Amino acid sequence: MKRDMDLIRDLLLAIEDKEETDGNHLFQFDEKDDLGIADHSKEQVNYHLVMLIESGLLKGEESYDRPIISKLTWQGHDFLDYVRDPEIWQKTKDGAKKAGGFSIELLGDLAKGFIKKKIEDHTGIKI
Repeated sequence: MKRDMDLIRDLLLAIEDKEETDGNHLFQFDEKDDLGIADHSKEQVNYHLVMLIESGLLKGEESYDRPIISKLTWQGHDFLDYVRDPEIWQKTKDGAKKAGGFSIELLGDLAKGFIKKKIEDHTGIKI
């Protein structure tokens, strides 16, 4: 199965919005609709949730049948803050396509660069 970075971003945004993923609970998504992800199969959603746990963006228990999520990690929150803005996310994806490849770290770094540029343009302060 191919990794879908749009799905990863959508999952992180949905998990951030769930009160049950505050680190004090274990949340098991019974249906993909529990996350508001209607355009992917349950298998795709579960596969990507496991990858997010493996990558350290989520805390949880890996299971391709029913992953269990505890919370976003610090790294998960940082990545999500880098790619939250739809305009920044689109520029990040376009930049990665032009480069011919990407990793989660590269996407985060690229998005961070676009955010720094946006801050510089608005404030005149180079970060």
